[in-house]
Amino acid sequence: MVSAIHNNLQRVREKLADAVRKSGRNDEDVRLVAVTKTYPVEDILEAVRCGVVSIGENRVQELSEKRSLWSGPSIEWRFIGHLQGNKVRKVLEFASTVDSLDSLSLARALSRVAEEKKMRLPVLIEVNTSGEESKHGTAPSDAAPLLESVMKECPALQVEGLMTVGPLTDDEAEVRRAFALLRGIRDSLSGAFGLRLKELSMGMSGDYEWAVQEGSTMVRIGSAIFGKRT
Repeated sequence: MVSAIHNNLQRVREKLADAVRKSGRNDEDVRLVAVTKTYPVEDILEAVRCGVVSIGENRVQELSEKRSLWSGPSIEWRFIGHLQGNKVRKVLEFASTVDSLDSLSLARALSRVAEEKKMRLPVLIEVNTSGEESKHGTAPSDAAPLLESVMKECPALQVEGLMTVGPLTDDEAEVRRAFALLRGIRDSLSGAFGLRLKELSMGMSGDYEWAVQEGSTMVRIGSAIFGKRT
């Protein structure tokens, strides 16, 4: 019997492929990260059986619990939520990347623990492109100073790109402006620092098609795959 998760993933992939074509790119240019906050391990296993290879978790405790229960194949676990400095050590036990770096103090803590573990940690810098106070992330004007400081002071971190959360609105123009802003910041930083910064993590269940058309390389989708959160 085909599961609801299978059917939902098929619909998401079809819409994703259409958005990728409209952006003039190839399917492999955009990665799907399944966001599993509040969903049980059984749902993650089903998604992986349906071809998902990247999982995004928002909460350290939930990530820890799910990893302790995980009996499936080796997959990528990305931490995508707001991270406090006192939880860095625990998150690096279970996640292979941190996609929500938003301060130099957090960068220093991540680098220190990564050095102890003799690892080079991939990270994304989170930028608040909507200006909403409820959103985490560094201000757009602070992205360059933060990147410069990370490069100078945090040798165990590998900055691979940027991440943002779109504004909470159905206004397509407003949402796309936020995504276009992140793309512009990425292009500016790449030129200024001579870095590729290949990843643009932007777009969730309600706006991932717009995000892809604005250049996203990584979409973070939860409810459109797993159903409404309880």
